[in-house]
Amino acid sequence: MWRTTRRGLFGWLAAGVAARPQTRGDVFPTERARYFDPATGFPVLRLTSPAHTSWLPPPWLRAVSKRRAHLLFSNGRSGPLQPCLMVLNTGEQRLLAAPAALDPSSLTLTPDDRGVFFFDGPALNHVSLATLRQRQVYRVREGWERVPGFSVSPDGSRAAIIEASRDVRALRLLPLLPNAADASTVMESPAPIRAPLFRPGHDDLLYRTGENSLALTGRDGRNPRPVLAAQGRVGPHFWSANGERIQYLCFPAEAGKTNEIRELLLDGNADRLVASTSQFVSFAPNHDSSVFAGASASKASPYVLLLLRVTRRELALCEHRASDAAAVMPVFSPDSQRIYFQSDRDGQMAIYAMALEKLVERTEG
Repeated sequence: MWRTTRRGLFGWLAAGVAARPQTRGDVFPTERARYFDPATGFPVLRLTSPAHTSWLPPPWLRAVSKRRAHLLFSNGRSGPLQPCLMVLNTGEQRLLAAPAALDPSSLTLTPDDRGVFFFDGPALNHVSLATLRQRQVYRVREGWERVPGFSVSPDGSRAAIIEASRDVRALRLLPLLPNAADASTVMESPAPIRAPLFRPGHDDLLYRTGENSLALTGRDGRNPRPVLAAQGRVGPHFWSANGERIQYLCFPAEAGKTNEIRELLLDGNADRLVASTSQFVSFAPNHDSSVFAGASASKASPYVLLLLRVTRRELALCEHRASDAAAVMPVFSPDSQRIYFQSDRDGQMAIYAMALEKLVERTEG
């Protein structure tokens, strides 16, 4: 009589899934591997295999569910990148859709953790995590093309994108709820517009107007105004949870100076130093901005680090050893008890995680 264990049956089923074309709903077994970082001694969990590429969404979008149950990422197991959801306590992965031209920088969980948004070429799509039913939310207008840059409002009712046509750039608002109003143009400009971000608790949008310039506008497009920043190039930037401050990475214009985390206070339009860094080229704040995670571009010390705001001191967590430190893009879980980042240190781009319970206080994200 033929017999098999539950684990063996799952392995046999997984092998069958891998042997045929992949379709949404396919489940893949865990690829997790734990090791101790040789430089720091801290444990690191590699969540995806470096045999095929995996990418996190950008830190300003949502990759980790509120209760830290799931991780959203894009995966190229079968060739083209496809959206996947990982069960974090088991490592199992589920294919959510099979887009022809996924933009991994547009992949995000909805604010209620019940769905996912992503661009497939010119089309914005929504997938329900309960049913995997997919619907098209919006399609870029004829004669226009989408410029990279996508964000979702904190209440999940709208998205912001940039479209370009010849010498014109348009900042557009897209309704995300069924039966909502049509998409609308907030503003048009001959100058480049990039990286729109909704301001929490307010009716404003932040966007880039150049390498060193940020600006704010209302959602009606009236009274756009520049936001003053320090001299140098503006790197990754984030809103504080209350929408009163903009935290950003500054690459100073003066040679020999270290990269800085700085903060813009909109009340008075004041700019101040938060902390100098050991050459951070990507970073992200935790929910209450008490701690920052960063990836250093130092060749001698290619670390993922924690920077404590109150002391301005850094703690090295592990070596990322990525070929491009700017692509590491560390991000906190909503409760600040985990950090996630990516690196191609072991082959293709893979996703890693580290526990922070003993280092960072829990937050309510």
